Amino acid sequence: MRVTTDLWVSALLRRVFAAGGFAAVVRRGASEAGAVFVLSRNRLGEIALFGPAPQTTYDSARPDERHFSELYSGDDDAAVEARLDKEKRFDPDIWVVEIEAGQTPPEELLAITTP
Repeated sequence: MRVTTDLWVSALLRRVFAAGGFAAVVRRGASEAGAVFVLSRNRLGEIALFGPAPQTTYDSARPDERHFSELYSGDDDAAVEARLDKEKRFDPDIWVVEIEAGQTPPEELLAITTP
């Protein structure tokens, strides 16, 4: 059984706060199964946007774990907003969580895969 998105996002926020960072839910989607997009900012202003990884990257031994892939990396807020607007038009039930994890890299907070 898969954990609800609402519970998963709450756990992510706790992990970020426990690591000494900051996090906020920018957009709340469907509580049961909304797709999650994570916007990570570092202290230098660089942005990384992570979204749901393709289904082909999931491990059959651990099908319930959420996997993410990097969708954008840079410092252009407008590019990130444009990508999120496109995702919202496709699926209005998405979640957007913004984190500033401090010294902890996003790879330690999320299961990031490369397609």
